[in-house]
Amino acid sequence: MANQTIPERMRASAKRAIKPALKTTRFLATIIVPVSLVVALMDWSGVIRYIAHYLAPVMGLFGLPGESALVFISSVLLNIYSAIAVIATLNMGPRAVTIIALMCLVSHNMIVETAVMKKTGTPAWVSVTLRLFMSLLAGFAINLVLPGEKSFHLASGDITSPIALPAATALVPLFRGWAITTVFLLLKIAVIVIVLMVLVKILEEFKVLDILSLIFKPVVVFFGLPESTSFLWIVANTLGLAYGAAIMIDLHDSGALSAKDGDLFNRHVAVCHSLLEDTLLFVAIGVGAFWIIVPRLFLALLCVWGERLRRIMFRRSFEVGTL
Repeated sequence: MANQTIPERMRASAKRAIKPALKTTRFLATIIVPVSLVVALMDWSGVIRYIAHYLAPVMGLFGLPGESALVFISSVLLNIYSAIAVIATLNMGPRAVTIIALMCLVSHNMIVETAVMKKTGTPAWVSVTLRLFMSLLAGFAINLVLPGEKSFHLASGDITSPIALPAATALVPLFRGWAITTVFLLLKIAVIVIVLMVLVKILEEFKVLDILSLIFKPVVVFFGLPESTSFLWIVANTLGLAYGAAIMIDLHDSGALSAKDGDLFNRHVAVCHSLLEDTLLFVAIGVGAFWIIVPRLFLALLCVWGERLRRIMFRRSFEVGTL
């Protein structure tokens, strides 16, 4: 490796990234294809309209149609990719997609990521409650400030008459439209995943991540995080919590990350992580980056500094109570 030129090292790094990138893309395809097909069939049969009728009173608070609840639930139980797969099958406008995208980014992949945060200092009930609350708060707040027609009322749904089952011949255009949409979606995701994996491998090869950890120290301090979490902050926002889980857990188990520091870090990344990958995925379907980055950073700042204040107040209360 020492005798290789810089271009050779970059090519070698890129080559090492291709196999895991394709493996990840193949795995994601096994989720996206069946989920999107099932949702498309639910839409064809009228099931989504019935679900929307009963969920619209809740989703209307966020300026969203009732069927958007399927997107939210999919992201909570699975991941951002499955949420995008559902969005691709629904007829949602840019404003609604932006709102639901922000909500999904705050509380996606709950099961896996809650387990990671539990291992690094945060109880499961805390992370789940925090993410769900912040997700709903973010959706409600952005509905108030996002340009376009706002929705404050408790919508009653748009089903006004019984729905007849469509003719079986309608399945042909359904499958054709679903196939085209899904193929293009998978191609976009494949490109993003491969580019990200190549970038990470190159950064690792040239020790750039070590330098970035020093550069980003002021950033993590601003957000109320310990300086020792600067490298983790980079990992969480480039690889995500799921991809970076092994690194995070290893640092915690080795003692390099204390339980208290890990809890503070988790409160930040609980509502704001994977700023690179997940943001690009939604930008690829037309969502403005500003509306899904800035609100998450603001909420993350509130979560950490709020917890710091709570710890100070709790400690003072305890000390006064023992006098």
